[in-house]
Amino acid sequence: MVAQTQTTQESRQAFQQLKTRLHHRMVDAIDMSKAGSLSEQELRDQLRSLASHLCSMDEVNLPASDREVMVNEIMNEIYGFGPLESLMTDPSVTDVLVNGSNRVFVERNGVLEPTDIHFADDAHLLQFIQRLVGRAGRRIDEVSPMVDAKLPDGSRLNAVIPPLALRGPTVSIRRFSARALLFEDMVGMRTLAPEMADFLIMAVRGRQNVLLSGGTGAGKTTMLNNLSRFIPISERVVTIEETAELQLQQSDVVALETRLPNIEGKGAVTQRDLLRNSLRMRPDRIIVGESRGGEVLDMLQAMNTGHDGSMSTIHANDTRDALSRMELMIALSGVELPTAVSRQYISSAIQFIVHIARLSTGERKVMRISEVCGYKDGAYQIEDVFVFRMMGISSDGRVQGAFYATGYEPQALKRLAAAGLELPHHLFAPRELSSGGEYKPSI
Repeated sequence: MVAQTQTTQESRQAFQQLKTRLHHRMVDAIDMSKAGSLSEQELRDQLRSLASHLCSMDEVNLPASDREVMVNEIMNEIYGFGPLESLMTDPSVTDVLVNGSNRVFVERNGVLEPTDIHFADDAHLLQFIQRLVGRAGRRIDEVSPMVDAKLPDGSRLNAVIPPLALRGPTVSIRRFSARALLFEDMVGMRTLAPEMADFLIMAVRGRQNVLLSGGTGAGKTTMLNNLSRFIPISERVVTIEETAELQLQQSDVVALETRLPNIEGKGAVTQRDLLRNSLRMRPDRIIVGESRGGEVLDMLQAMNTGHDGSMSTIHANDTRDALSRMELMIALSGVELPTAVSRQYISSAIQFIVHIARLSTGERKVMRISEVCGYKDGAYQIEDVFVFRMMGISSDGRVQGAFYATGYEPQALKRLAAAGLELPHHLFAPRELSSGGEYKPSI
């Protein structure tokens, strides 16, 4: 069985190596002076005809049954994602991870799976990376061996090449669905309960500052996109991101993206630079895609000085860890604040923390929605409003557990009521919450 698997891998690699040679022959045969006068479709047709001709040549020795497959793959090398094309068109794939030319993994439903896809060799993979990165207006080489880029279909690409990548070039592609995942979908998938969704919608409409915490791939950006749907259209929103992922639907949105330094190491524009500038753009709310550095201090200042309803995400293992990370990032800002002052500043700026986790089964869950009630006696005062309690894993590989209301009524209810927004008190009665099924925002 092992020998058969190895033979199959070798045949796939040989197929990719042949494709690479034919691709190079096509490049050598193209008359660029004439190609410039052709329309896009005419050029594609001529390239396909040339690929078909090369595949049918006797010296290539390619079986007739494989010729059409080879032609399609050569066209994918020119216009698409090469060997990864089938993965990039599969709606169930959320992440594509390439660890060298012979190891490609995908994530489906939150679980990593190996694939039988191979590149011809590391040189083929490097050429693939450079082509995608070049299309995004970025560069990658030995001088700049790491790159983040946004692909034309909205996917986010990260690549690392030798000498930093010791086992060959690596690629991580985070795909985004053409259709955004809505609260209605998330409730149906049991990511959160309907009562939790209603509460978060009210918090956004009531201009509460919300921090979303969780690990990589937990769904923080998806949740942030969902929450942004309920920002009133009359408000001006400024978004700040390292790589643009947010898809706000409001009309008055200013989307800002950071810029990396040029080859001389100059011209970089950081999230902190953008955040400081955004305060001069008359925003009602500021959304920072991910807080990871000194910009946290500027974001907290904005939250404390009239930009209520601002939101951000942060990598953290739990709610309290998220606040500790914010303290660390304040220290990274270069401003020397006593710990007590930093904590007081954070507790007055953040009203709610939503912690999201990707569990071992691949399922995403909102593990808790907590209110930051203040700072007292050297510690944050945090109260859980809603929680998910995990009981185990069923025989079919799904998480067993339920969402609960803890019985705590948030202090923010008074502020929401003063703004004309009221939630029924029975929403917070201690009980197990309903889960799954159809959901429509009732607020």
